[in-house]
Amino acid sequence: MGIQIYNTLTRQKEAFKPIEEGKVRMYVCGPTVYNYIHIGNARPAIVFDTVRKYFQYQNYDVHYVLNFTDVDDKLIKAANELGSEVPEIAERFIEAYKEDVGAFGVEEAVDHPRVTENMSEIIEFINTLVEKGHAYESGGDVYFRTRSFDSYGKLSQQSIDELRTGARIEVGEKKEDPLDFTLWKTTKDGEIAWESPWGEGRPGWHIECSAMAKKYLGDTIDIHAGGQDLTFPHHENEIAQSEALNEKQFANYWMHNGYIKIENEKMSKSLGNFVLVHDIIKHHDPQVIRFFMLSVHYRHPINFSEALLEGAKNSLDRIKNAYENLEHRKQSTTNQTEDDEQWIQKVEAYKNTFIEEMDDDFNTANAISVLFDLTKDANVYLQSPHTSEHVISSFQQTLSELAEVLGIRVAGEDELLDEEIDALIQERIDARKNRNFQRADEIRDDLKERGIILEDTPQGTRWKRG
Repeated sequence: MGIQIYNTLTRQKEAFKPIEEGKVRMYVCGPTVYNYIHIGNARPAIVFDTVRKYFQYQNYDVHYVLNFTDVDDKLIKAANELGSEVPEIAERFIEAYKEDVGAFGVEEAVDHPRVTENMSEIIEFINTLVEKGHAYESGGDVYFRTRSFDSYGKLSQQSIDELRTGARIEVGEKKEDPLDFTLWKTTKDGEIAWESPWGEGRPGWHIECSAMAKKYLGDTIDIHAGGQDLTFPHHENEIAQSEALNEKQFANYWMHNGYIKIENEKMSKSLGNFVLVHDIIKHHDPQVIRFFMLSVHYRHPINFSEALLEGAKNSLDRIKNAYENLEHRKQSTTNQTEDDEQWIQKVEAYKNTFIEEMDDDFNTANAISVLFDLTKDANVYLQSPHTSEHVISSFQQTLSELAEVLGIRVAGEDELLDEEIDALIQERIDARKNRNFQRADEIRDDLKERGIILEDTPQGTRWKRG
């Protein structure tokens, strides 16, 4: 049947049909980079990285775009509190984001566009909406004329009248209609701003993704993805802007991951259960956290707790131990046994079942169950008095291959000694002093690939094993 995707727009699973054969144009809403990301932000990073990996496993060329919101009210507030500038705050936490999700094995996007680097495209987008009558200027601000888009509410499946009931015009806003939303806002004195046809200001939140998706992926894209909380108003507003401008469908498939709770409570700073990725990966193996995140279907809510994380560690260890036991048994195998073909067919059947589960809306929970079944049979095979290197290699290759689709490493790696890491860190420090930033980045990236995470602090560079 091929890949089936649950489309939030239609509320049903649909066969995936790309715009261009063999290629996927995929846009994922990224973070607002004013602080370290929390564990809730990690879920879409891991989930949609896995979706990307599976498409690649199925030989698709994936153009994966994830944006950074590097200017908004939160960044301005953070810059004022820290006595810094908005671009410096953004750069600091973009690098922190890449380090944090990189520890989970999340691959960098093909493009990581930033709002500040696409201002001309955003202004042009807004200006065209004004010219078409879908937007209007009022007191230096620009608003989208929501009622001009007849299909508004189709993603969240709300009628315009239902939405109108709860809509309000805030103090200082000069809207024609409470439902209208901001495309461009006049900035206050001392705030970062850009010149525009409507005076100095900066974009509203929703417009940036529409403009950057159009620039990097085209008028219509295959998949738009993000957290469930973005369905309304953010993604609803993106659809309105993009389809009003381009007069064609914006995204063919909409994917949204479910919420995360902490110990069965909504995550909140006031409850003291606000978990930053930057902190948790200091105490837990990032691979275990990734495995845990994928143990529940991406559309379902997930409860995050120390006990559940420990359970995920034990489960992942079972798979890794099976792989290591297979490796150990290689030393005492025969070239061939009479039931080789039967075992090879069993292993191949597990692979086919894994693919069927992933084809079914990327059901990683069931795919992991297949890995457990494969592991169980591997352990049964190892109880045989005579084992074949051919069968053992088949078990190992399949375990490693399928786990890698999920971004999980089951094969052991040669670990660097502490003194080797320290020597490379010193080389990186020297390279940065000599402004050889290319070499410094090469060392950091090489260490990250080998499971070593660096953290630059005022007290020096620290490292930990990922």
